[in-house]
Amino acid sequence: MSRRNTSKKRFIQPDPIYQSKLVSMLTVRILKSGKKSIAQKIIYNSLEIIKDRSQSDPLEILEQAVRNATPLVEVKARRVGGSTYQVPIEVRAYRGTNLALRWITRFAKDRSGKNMAIKLANEVIDAAGETGSSIRKREETHRMAEANKAFAHYRY
Repeated sequence: MSRRNTSKKRFIQPDPIYQSKLVSMLTVRILKSGKKSIAQKIIYNSLEIIKDRSQSDPLEILEQAVRNATPLVEVKARRVGGSTYQVPIEVRAYRGTNLALRWITRFAKDRSGKNMAIKLANEVIDAAGETGSSIRKREETHRMAEANKAFAHYRY
């Protein structure tokens, strides 16, 4: 990280088919070795699977899944006088969306099965229905923040 000036926030281009910034953010999370077209194929196939299973708009289900998996608070390590405290802080909207997408893709990769599109579709459907590993991760994060609420005065 540069010591001179802060990095500028990059503008996200919407994806070509759905014209959604959320889908392009998800594409970046799925991306491996710079193969963007393969990542887009995986996402579009999973959105088709979601559309077939739920008979509703797959973008709305994806947005609902991200909204459900987005944490409101998280803990950050803070050193005070030789000891480290887990200090709860509120999560900004952009970081919360990034965390939710990161968790959804990570737990989709960890699922059993051979096709990534099916695994991603299942994880998104589970997250939209308030179940699944990404929701469990959000609840765990909230529990950690609740348990360390006593150190909230060390916030910076």
